[in-house]
Amino acid sequence: MDNPVDFLVTVEIFSLLKQEEIMSIAGLFSIHEIDEGEVLFREGDEGNELFIVKSGAVASTIRLPDGGERQIAQFKAGNFFGEMSIFENAPRSATCRSMEKSSLLGLHEKDFYRMIEEYPDIATKIMYRMLNITAQRLRDTGEFLSDMVHWGEAARRRAITDELTGAYNRRFLDDALVSQVELAGNSGRPLSLVMVDLDYFREINENYGHEAGDRCILEAVRLFNRHLREGDILARFGGDEFTVLMPDTTWQTALDLADRVRKSMGELDILGQYKGPVKTLSMSAGVASFPAHADNVKNLKDMADQALYRAKEGGRNRVACAGS
Repeated sequence: MDNPVDFLVTVEIFSLLKQEEIMSIAGLFSIHEIDEGEVLFREGDEGNELFIVKSGAVASTIRLPDGGERQIAQFKAGNFFGEMSIFENAPRSATCRSMEKSSLLGLHEKDFYRMIEEYPDIATKIMYRMLNITAQRLRDTGEFLSDMVHWGEAARRRAITDELTGAYNRRFLDDALVSQVELAGNSGRPLSLVMVDLDYFREINENYGHEAGDRCILEAVRLFNRHLREGDILARFGGDEFTVLMPDTTWQTALDLADRVRKSMGELDILGQYKGPVKTLSMSAGVASFPAHADNVKNLKDMADQALYRAKEGGRNRVACAGS
């Protein structure tokens, strides 16, 4: 291997060392020749070696919540990377791959601690410079990483909520229903499901426009949120269809709550300003409970849907319960 001393004297983390001090530790480094695109390590891997770029370039990337990657740093000749896994005895926090054919000097963890033991004064100077540079990197990337946290949280919310109303979407409800039925079965507690349609919603859209329809949807969600309790789950299936999942709730309690929402909805002054056939916003709902009316997820949904159908066939603006 070529003697790396001539290169190491140019590296910033060795700027406090005399040449003879660099010579005394040069033998601890190994050389790595890597091709373009080659991965040195991946995010989550065990880390036991830090690297200094002798020539070429290396990129550092992190995983995004959507499964993609985002580059957060580039390391070129004289730069070091991979030190945090050694300092913190932690898995790699990012993936590093070469951007071009590169030559790297590597310092293995065991040799790093050997240097501390055999050359404590030299190690102190190196670590002083290394920690200063690392701290600056963290300051430079802190704002970006904070943005990434907020971006990831926003993406998570978008994946499980309805864009217009902020209520949960069908994807979230389907998962929640399975887990809540399982929980109710294990605990012996009841679970109620309420399916809701806004009455004459197609006529509202056709006669008054989609802006009026959206306003009805938003007002309905606000009304539900005023009446629902902590732990109840409201989801919008799309259009005028809603479902409410009510853990630890009997069908009688769910029926009473749904009827209170229905009565309050009739008091909303939303459509009176429009000239058309529908003057009052109203809703129809069907209620079913586990285990009173159903013993699994499919049956629970079917029973609530059948009750909703009876409410609509019975003249709308009413709440029906499974089994009645």
